Amino acid sequence: MNETMTQQSPTGDAMTREARYDRGRKVLDAVDGTAGAKVVDALKDISPELEHQVVAWGFGEIYSRPGLEPRDRQLVTLGMLTALGGCEPQLEVHINAALNVGLAPEQIIEALLHSAVYCGFPRALNATFTAKKVLAERGLSLNHSV
Repeated sequence: MNETMTQQSPTGDAMTREARYDRGRKVLDAVDGTAGAKVVDALKDISPELEHQVVAWGFGEIYSRPGLEPRDRQLVTLGMLTALGGCEPQLEVHINAALNVGLAPEQIIEALLHSAVYCGFPRALNATFTAKKVLAERGLSLNHSV
């Protein structure tokens, strides 16, 4: 697709492919920080179009929508990745993102506990152990009175 072609975004504005990417990269960097950048940058040499779509569509179109706050989007994302299973590398990125947008470690662990009811203990366990790793890497501990 030509970089100057325009499409209407879900928010109703007409944007070029490049502008959607730029908006998505700003959102990605704000939410995921360096972890998200590492993921998409690693795609550039193998699948530049997938890298573009993750940034332009995933973050430039979906994450930038006004309907949910960033912390709520991260709760949904954590639940979905937990339910899918086998997404531990993506869970690492999004657990970090959840912390970046204001979720407390206890809220993340509670969301993963809640997911056990709907997607089973094995997936909730895998997600919780991923959270344990991320929290340890960030030097964070839990307040177990919650």
